[in-house]
Amino acid sequence: MRTVRYRWHLRELMARRGMFSTTDLAPLLAERGIEISASQVHRLVTGTPERLNLQVFAALCDILDASPAELFEPVVITAARRKTAEETGPLPPAPPGEIRRPRRARIVPDES
Repeated sequence: MRTVRYRWHLRELMARRGMFSTTDLAPLLAERGIEISASQVHRLVTGTPERLNLQVFAALCDILDASPAELFEPVVITAARRKTAEETGPLPPAPPGEIRRPRRARIVPDES
């Protein structure tokens, strides 16, 4: 299975240009006619936007003197498809006198 994701490099590009606070970006956006709240600017810088207005995207490229490819990097993730019961075939029969029981799941913390 093929999944397309992306990496958002706004924070890194801001740091290269000496902008280390989200409040540095709001007035520069306003100069280009983009009026968004402080919380929206914060989410734009600290997170990865799922939807983005193209005017905001173009303004960010202009502010940071960056190309769209520097700000937004598509990433393709290829995952192996899980096998189904039909593909793996049926389980062999249990030996006489043995009862099959499900194995207990072990829950481990997420490492991300």
